[in-house]
Amino acid sequence: MTLPRLYPILDTASLARRGLTLPTAAAAVLDGGAGILQIRHKGHWSRDIFDAAREVAHLCREAGAGLVVNDRADFAMLLHAGLHVGQDDLPPRECRKLLGSDATLGFSSHNAWQLAAAGGEPVDYVALGPVYPTASKRNPDPVVGVEEVRRLRALIDKPLVAIGGIRMENALEVLDAGADSVAVIAGLLPEAVTARSLRQTVLEWQNLLKAK
Repeated sequence: MTLPRLYPILDTASLARRGLTLPTAAAAVLDGGAGILQIRHKGHWSRDIFDAAREVAHLCREAGAGLVVNDRADFAMLLHAGLHVGQDDLPPRECRKLLGSDATLGFSSHNAWQLAAAGGEPVDYVALGPVYPTASKRNPDPVVGVEEVRRLRALIDKPLVAIGGIRMENALEVLDAGADSVAVIAGLLPEAVTARSLRQTVLEWQNLLKAK
């Protein structure tokens, strides 16, 4: 698959701290031109969360953008969305059995061994990180570093998504190191953010990355 250069991840906890709902943030990101987005919700999937995610799925269909759900194969199936899983989640081969051949499936890796092993999994893309120190995870894996991204890129033929601490100031060097796409969480969400400013931030990201 061909991934957009920008891969926004909407983390519900980060959004809540800034007073943004998931559908409002998704609408702003899509209005800014994002071609894919991921819902990351680490807590209990309540009815309210599912309803919000269903609204996001509708927005993505209207915009012609891809939707990916983090961790949860069941909700990805209910939303007719793609799925992204980590090393401790349901194995990719089992996920593929549930999702079928057409759904987008991504897989996280954090080192050379995991990245090489991911090449043999039935996934559409592999994420590698954290490239830089990140505050978006409670217990992040060791930092990979941009030079390690460059070194490890040759281990896999699948599209590579770099993640972890990526901001406008360092995104281009990550793409130069061989990443096909950059997943961005905090880099979209300064502490003082509104739907309007989020849309503008996504537009700025798109302008930055479009030359790559």
